[in-house]
Amino acid sequence: MKENNLVFRTTTDMPSVSGDWEIFWSWAFEFIIDGEWGSETSGPLDQYHHSGRYRRNILTSEEEEDFEAIKGNDITVKSYKVESRITSRFAHTTVKSSVVNSGSSAQSIGFNVQIPKRAFINNFTMNVNGITFVGSVKEKTVARNLYSQARARGKAAGIVRTNSQAMETFKTEVHVPPGSKVEFELHYQEMMQRKLGVYKHTLHLQPGRLVPLLQVDVYIFEPKGIKFVTASSTLGEQFSELTRITHTKEKAHIVFKPSLQQQRKCENCTDSAVDGVFTINYDVERESNAGELQVSDGHFVQFFAPSDLSPLSKNIVFVIDVSGSMWGLKMKQTVEAMKAILSDLLPDDSFSIIDFNHNVRCWSEDLVQASSIQVDEAKKYIQSIKPNGGTNINEALLRAVQMLVRASNQGLIDPSSVSMIILVSDGDPTVGEIKLSTIQKNVKRVMREEFSLFSLGIGFDVDFDFLERIAMDNRGVAQRIYANHDAAEQLKTFYSQVSSPLLKTITIHFPENTVSNVTQNRFDKFFSGSELIVAGKLQPSDLTSLQSFTTASAANMDLNIQIEADITELDSVLSTHQHSLTGFARQMWAYMTVNQLMAERSLASTSTKKRRITQRIVALAVEHQFVTPFTAMLVEGEDEGKAERLIADSPRDSKHGCCSATAPLSGPPSVQRLLYANPPWVQPTPTPTPKEASGVHESIIPGHITIVDSDPHFIIHLPKSKMDICFNIDSKPGHILNLISDPGTGVTVNGQLVGAKKMKNNKINTYFGTISIYSKTDGVQVIVGTNRIDLMEGKNNHSFSWGATAELALNRMRVTILKDEHVTVTIDGKISVMVLLHRVWKKHPVQVDFLGIYISNDNKYSTQVHGLIGQFAQEPKVKVFDMQEGTDPKKKVATMEVKGNKLAVTRGWQKDYRRDKKQGSDVYCWFIHNNGKGFIDGSYTSYILPQLDSFLTSL
Repeated sequence: MKENNLVFRTTTDMPSVSGDWEIFWSWAFEFIIDGEWGSETSGPLDQYHHSGRYRRNILTSEEEEDFEAIKGNDITVKSYKVESRITSRFAHTTVKSSVVNSGSSAQSIGFNVQIPKRAFINNFTMNVNGITFVGSVKEKTVARNLYSQARARGKAAGIVRTNSQAMETFKTEVHVPPGSKVEFELHYQEMMQRKLGVYKHTLHLQPGRLVPLLQVDVYIFEPKGIKFVTASSTLGEQFSELTRITHTKEKAHIVFKPSLQQQRKCENCTDSAVDGVFTINYDVERESNAGELQVSDGHFVQFFAPSDLSPLSKNIVFVIDVSGSMWGLKMKQTVEAMKAILSDLLPDDSFSIIDFNHNVRCWSEDLVQASSIQVDEAKKYIQSIKPNGGTNINEALLRAVQMLVRASNQGLIDPSSVSMIILVSDGDPTVGEIKLSTIQKNVKRVMREEFSLFSLGIGFDVDFDFLERIAMDNRGVAQRIYANHDAAEQLKTFYSQVSSPLLKTITIHFPENTVSNVTQNRFDKFFSGSELIVAGKLQPSDLTSLQSFTTASAANMDLNIQIEADITELDSVLSTHQHSLTGFARQMWAYMTVNQLMAERSLASTSTKKRRITQRIVALAVEHQFVTPFTAMLVEGEDEGKAERLIADSPRDSKHGCCSATAPLSGPPSVQRLLYANPPWVQPTPTPTPKEASGVHESIIPGHITIVDSDPHFIIHLPKSKMDICFNIDSKPGHILNLISDPGTGVTVNGQLVGAKKMKNNKINTYFGTISIYSKTDGVQVIVGTNRIDLMEGKNNHSFSWGATAELALNRMRVTILKDEHVTVTIDGKISVMVLLHRVWKKHPVQVDFLGIYISNDNKYSTQVHGLIGQFAQEPKVKVFDMQEGTDPKKKVATMEVKGNKLAVTRGWQKDYRRDKKQGSDVYCWFIHNNGKGFIDGSYTSYILPQLDSFLTSL
C-alpha cells in the first residue's frame, strides 16, 4: 500500500471548428485511494489491520519517486510566488504559479507543491484562459456524488505519495491547447509547533523552471514580541546572501527574491537551481512563566511555555527492538544514539534497558541511578547487542511497566519525578501476542496514570498507526524515525525533546460560564523548549477581560498562576496590521479541535463512537474549509452557465512529532478557585484623618505593620505604645542589611541596597533593589528583585517575573505574586513578609526601580530574633515628653527616652505606598536622626552582612 496525499488531475479536449479554436471543456477530477474510496464502516482494530486499512502509513524506499514540479519541455513559468502570514504561531500559506503552454501543441501543465504533513489544505483555485475554478470543502461522499455527475464528460486519475520526511505532495494537471495561460493558487494552514525553543516554518521551493518573477514573502506578527528570527535553506551557497529580514519588536518580514540570473545553476545554464527547503526559525518573547492569553474574533488561545525552572528527575526504561530486521545500519544508528542519550542522563535520573527479539532481556531487573559507572556499563551492554530473531513487543512492554510499578511500590521513585518508557522498534510483532488490539489493551491495563509511553518507529516496515495509538493511549506520542544516514540524529533529537521535563499534571482552567468548546486543557507533562496550547470559544457576556488559571507541579513546588487578557484589544491591534491574520484564533481553535478529534477517533473502541466523532470532524472541517481524511475539496467552475466539477481529498498520515496535544478532548473545563487572598495586613493604609494629620501620635497602619520603603525609610510600629518610630539608614550601594535574623525559627530577611543613577546634594540615595527571605529549616530561599523572583531549594532554582499573578508553594513556604504590584512570602503560616515593587520611568535621569518591605507585627518569631526590624518584636519601653512647636507647625520636636537613651526627635511623616505607589499615604511618626542611633541596638554598620542568606552575629 502506498502513502497517500492530495492530487488533482484534469483534462481538456479542444476540437477545431471552422478553423478557429472553439473550446469544449470536459473536466474530470479525481483522487485515487489505492483504487477505492474510503468508507465510514468500521470494525475492530485488528480487522482494520489485517485488511490493510491501517497499513496506509507504510512506505518502502522503492515506492518513493522523484518529485517534479513542472512537466513538459515547452512550458513557461511566468511567476512563482509564495506568501506565508504567521500570526500568533498560526500560519496561512499561499502558493501561486502562472504558467503558459508555449509549445505548438496541446499538453498537460502540472502544478505540484510539497506541503507540511501537519497542514490542512483549505483552498485551491485555478484559472484557465480566463475561466476560474474555485474549491470548496465538503463531506467526502457529498463531494463524490457531485463529482460523479461530471465524470462522464472526461476521464482522469492521479496518485500521490510522500517523498520526504516532513512533507506531502499536492499535484494537479490540466491539459490545455498551445498559448493557454493557467494560474494556480493553493492555500494551506498549520499551527507552528515549538520544539527545543524554536518555531520552524518550512517552505519547499521548486518552481521547476527559471522564473522571471520568483518571490517568497513570510510575514510574522507576534503581539508579545519576537525574540529572534532567522532564515536558512538547502538551496545552495549562491542563495545564502539573498534573503532579507526586517525585524521589529512585534513584526518580521522575510523576503527571498532571486533574479533570473541568480536562479541559474551556472552562468549560462537554462536550468533552475531553486530546488530545496526554505526554513524560517523564530521564537517569541515571554514576559513571565504564566504564559500568554490572546482573545480575538470570539475565540481565545492560551500559550504556556515556562522556562527558568529546574527539571524534574526522570525514571526511564528504554525498550529496544533487536530482532533480525534491525541488523546493519538500523542497529548501528540505534547504538550510536543510545550511547549519546545515556551520556545525557543526569545523576538524579534512574534508568534501565530492555532489549527484545523473540526473547526479552533486561540489562538490569531494577531501575538504577544514572551514575557515571552505571552509564558506562549500560553503554558496553548496548554495544554488545547482536540483532537476530523475531519481535515480542507485548512481553517487552509489559516487563517495562512491571519494572516501573515495582520501583514505585518499593518507594524508590520520587513522587515529583517523571516516569516514562521509550520504545524503539522497526517492525510488527511476530512472536508471543501478535494481535495489535490485545497488545494495546494489555499495556493499558497495567500502565499507571503517572507513567508515559513514547514510541519511535524506525523505517518504513513498522506499523506506525499502531505505535501512535499505543503511545496516545498512554499519555505519550509516537514519531517516525527515517532509516537513513541521520537516523541516530533523529533519535537523539527526539530524546532531547523529552529529556528535560519541567512540570507535571498541568491544568489550565477558565472561570465558569466564560468559555466553551475548550480544547485539551489537562496535560501530563511539560518539556523544556516545547509549548502547551489551549483554545476555545468565548461565551456571550458583558465581561471586558478573560481570566485563566494554570495549576502545575514543578520540582518540589506547586504552581497556581493567573493571567487575563482584554477581549477587544487584540482585534484592534490586528486591524492595523496589513499582513496579520484577523481570524487566526478561530482557525487555530478549529485546527486543534479537528486534530484532537482524529486522535480520539483512532482510540475509539466501537464503530458507533467512531461514527459520532467522524460527524464532528466533518462538521468542523466543512465549516472551516479543511481537507481532512473525511472531507474532500470540490473544485467548480462556470462555463456558459454549466457547472464543471473536479474533486480531491486527502487521507493523512498524522505524524505530529513530539509533545503535541494529541490526547482525546477533555470534558468541560474545571472551574478554578480564586487565587490565594492576601493577609488583611497587606491591605492599603487608609487616608489619615484630620486628627492624625495634625500630629496626634496614633497609629494609622492597619494590622500592625512595620514598613521599610524608599530611601530606605524605616517605620517601626510599636503596638503597646501606640506609636510609630521612623529612621533612615544611609549606607552604600551593594551593602546587604539584615532586617530579621531569627536562629530559633531559622528565618533571616536581608535587603541589598542599590544606588540612584547619580548624586543629589553630594549624596547617592540608596534603595533596596533585592530582598531575600531565607528559611534555613526548609532549605528554601526566595530572592525578590526588581526584574524577577527566584525560588531556590537545594539544586532546584525556579524563576518568575513580575508579569503575572501566581501562587507558589514550596515546602512550608507560600509565595504569592500579584502582577507588577507585590510579592507576599509566608512561612508556615507564622511569618509573613510583603515586598512592594516600585517601577520608575526607564529614562529617569536619577531614579531606579526599587523595593519596599512591609512586615506584620503579628509574626511569630522566637525569643532569639534580632535585626533592624526583628529586635522590636520585644517592644522596648518608649516615653515621649517635652513636646514643643518646631519651625514647621506640623513638625513638633520632643525628647524620647528609650533603651536608657534620651534622644531629640522630630514629629514628621513617611510614606506607605500600598494604596498609591506614586504619591503614597502619609504615616505620621517620631523621627530619630543619625541612622536610628540610640533606638536600634549598636550601630547600623553592625547589621551589614556578607551574603543574602546570612544570619546576624551577636552585636
